[in-house]
Amino acid sequence: MAVVAPLLALLYSVPGLCRWLARPYYPLSALLATAFLLVRKVPPLCQGLPSQREDGNPCDFDWREVEILMFLSAIVMMKNRRSITVEQHIGNIFMFSKVANAILFFRLDIRMGLLYLTLCIVFLMTCKPPLYMGPEYIKYFSDKTIDEELDRDKRVTWIVEFFANWSSECQSFAPIFADLSLKYNCSGLHFGKVDVGRYTDVSTRSGGGPLHRYKVSTSPLTKQLPTLILFQGGTETMRRPQIDKKGRAVSWTFSEENVIREFNLNELYQKAKKQSKPREEGPEEPPAGHPPGETKKDK
Repeated sequence: MAVVAPLLALLYSVPGLCRWLARPYYPLSALLATAFLLVRKVPPLCQGLPSQREDGNPCDFDWREVEILMFLSAIVMMKNRRSITVEQHIGNIFMFSKVANAILFFRLDIRMGLLYLTLCIVFLMTCKPPLYMGPEYIKYFSDKTIDEELDRDKRVTWIVEFFANWSSECQSFAPIFADLSLKYNCSGLHFGKVDVGRYTDVSTRSGGGPLHRYKVSTSPLTKQLPTLILFQGGTETMRRPQIDKKGRAVSWTFSEENVIREFNLNELYQKAKKQSKPREEGPEEPPAGHPPGETKKDK
């Protein structure tokens, strides 16, 4: 049984692994993450490389390279302790491996370091992580439709995610939020998303306008993406992450368990089903099979 369970888990994950490998982002990231290993270990690539080993073997790591790789392993293990999804684990491995590769290549030869850095920049500019395309019950808003929809029916409770496609945290949270929408969507509890990277007016308009109430930073260094806001009666009643008095986001883990607990989704779901009138156009609860969302691809 101890052998059968891992084998079954491996077979179950094969379709997902194949879908990953079919996307250029993952194999190219893996190639960049293992570039130094290939150059140092694979003949004839390693022939003629400088080495600080006592035996002068150019196809094996010297003590400093081993030290850097061990440090990389420790950093990845520490960072992955807070990771929620497989994508986050893999993303951390790729990111820190590329940093370690750059250091190792620059240490080996400045020309190789510059070449590797150039390849990483080109990859970053031309190859984006694949977006979540699975089933969901989520309505996508623009800067012009969000206020109208929130104020349309004050009996409806909304949980809205403010996200940006360039944010790795938003991409990791996308399947979690989609799964929550499939489990908890009903006629009185809806899920929505706003791409603040595309509709910057949602987060940057100032003054007395209605959009000013969202106040979600889109800075490249921001810790406010993603932001989840609960709207009841058209008014914000809760958001995560919270913002402290200095305007900084308080660290919060976007796991399914945390969202359910902090936003009281079970209680909201039961209350929404009782207080809302049923939809005329469809069943109250998502049917089996997890059908797709309302306007998923209209991003």
